[in-house]
Amino acid sequence: MQELSLLTVFVYALFTALCTGLGALPFAVFRSVSRTWLGAFNATAAGLMLAASFGLVYEGIGYSLSRTVLGAVLGVGFIVGSARVLRSYEDLRLGNLRGLDARRALLVVGIMTLHSFTEGVGVGVSFGGGQSLGTFITLAIAVHNIPEGLATSLVLVPRGEPVWRAAWWSVFTSLPQPLMAPLAYLFVQTFHAYLPAGLGFAAGAMIWMVFSELVPEALQEAPHGLVATTVTLTSMAMVVLQVLLR
Repeated sequence: MQELSLLTVFVYALFTALCTGLGALPFAVFRSVSRTWLGAFNATAAGLMLAASFGLVYEGIGYSLSRTVLGAVLGVGFIVGSARVLRSYEDLRLGNLRGLDARRALLVVGIMTLHSFTEGVGVGVSFGGGQSLGTFITLAIAVHNIPEGLATSLVLVPRGEPVWRAAWWSVFTSLPQPLMAPLAYLFVQTFHAYLPAGLGFAAGAMIWMVFSELVPEALQEAPHGLVATTVTLTSMAMVVLQVLLR
């Protein structure tokens, strides 16, 4: 297995974080974005995340089926518990937002930030499985982060936040990725036996995000047929890309 420097892994993960800020760009021209388009973006993200997650699972079971499954269960449990904690905070402020708007924005920013830790781990441990897998997961997460940034901006810009600040908050939600990726990569290189558990952890949490956040949001904004078609086609496209990268 080819070893990479921690700086290389950091730069890859930083790229995924910066891509989140691109989600605010439409608001630099338009003050509103079609809800159907947002639904399509979320469906695209869901397809990408599913393909990325099962890529992690496939890689993990090549090392150990039981540890991969255990990691997936722990990943789901972690993100479910963390999401419940975030929802218990109601009286906080975010920028210029107050009251219900602030709570909704905080929930979105909080959940995005929370699962970015998992995405950072996903980038790091995927590089532990090889550079081709790491490159694929980085690409999938980077593209996925753009509609995430758009979703974050959607609760900020229409409520009075400037576009630049929405872009900053979008990038902020993904900062755990370059912070966690080198640590995760170092961890799996030092303790190689834990690699399948790390891959399963990231996959379980990302799959939970797909069906708990992305798909329901997409179905609220876009026709069901469009959502199903988009998820299917993007998943298949990412599977093909994964095969080509290998």
